[in-house]
Amino acid sequence: MMTTGNDVPVVGVGVVVMDQDRILLVQRSKDPGRGLWAVPGGKVELGESLRDAARREVAEETGLTVEVGEVVWVGEVIDDANHIVLIDFSGSVVSGELSPADDAADARWVLLDDAPGYPLTPTMYDLVGTLRR
Repeated sequence: MMTTGNDVPVVGVGVVVMDQDRILLVQRSKDPGRGLWAVPGGKVELGESLRDAARREVAEETGLTVEVGEVVWVGEVIDDANHIVLIDFSGSVVSGELSPADDAADARWVLLDDAPGYPLTPTMYDLVGTLRR
């Protein structure tokens, strides 16, 4: 049996915010994945709906308020320390000014075709591939 850092899987959400052919990415300032790029997102808190968690994480990391749409990608990370279930939604900006905050070292709009050239979190390569199809 695998030794895990958690007794149960952790649920994480992300939001794919597109502006024409650009995707919103944030650079993580903390582990896991410090220095890597991903869509804004994070862990769902107890009692919080998936969409509420997604909205909160985008606001915390980017300063943007988004409308959360449909699920666009589901994946998971299973390693020696964790089991994380990831659910990524589509999103569109409602208001706000892009400014990295909370645990984001940077936040920027990146051409979707250029995203694979960034040092992405491992699951982001599959998400970007799905979006490019």
